[in-house]
Amino acid sequence: MEEIYKYYKEHFNISESDWKIFSSKLSRQQFPKKGKILKVGQTENYLSFIERGIVRFYLPNENSDLTFSFAFGGSFVSAYDSFLTQTPSHYIVEAITPTVLWRLTYDDLQTVYEQSEIGNLIGRKASEELFLKKSKRELSLLNESAEERYLNLFTERPELIRQIPLKFIASYIGITPQALSRIRKRIS
Repeated sequence: MEEIYKYYKEHFNISESDWKIFSSKLSRQQFPKKGKILKVGQTENYLSFIERGIVRFYLPNENSDLTFSFAFGGSFVSAYDSFLTQTPSHYIVEAITPTVLWRLTYDDLQTVYEQSEIGNLIGRKASEELFLKKSKRELSLLNESAEERYLNLFTERPELIRQIPLKFIASYIGITPQALSRIRKRIS
């Protein structure tokens, strides 16, 4: 919980009283490698902060799953559309590596909004972070080549990207594993 406290102190200058309210609502949950955090048809009930681990979001498909996002330690993670609307998810959220999450339920987040001075700011910043990540991904798909998308992902988190199976990376940047192999050969 120390890492999440540091994050909130650094980004929001959270007071001790607000931290007590907020931290009292957090629960720690561990997921093994390949552990499903959320399945298709389940409603997302958590806004989570990744203490450690890598999470992927994907649409299951008979032939090949479509990976559309990754989340890394030190960031928020949620099937946010399902969380906001409290409706079933159309995709899967899965731990790629052993993952530790600090989780806040939808109802507890509403309580934090009501009872703390900083709750609305925390909620807004979490939603802004998730929106900006989604927007960046969409613009990348529209404006960059597969090679540029690969290099950007590799540049953002080089120490972690090596832990993601190449088939997930290929799916994420919108190419086949064979095409990714050719890109990797070309740039090495």
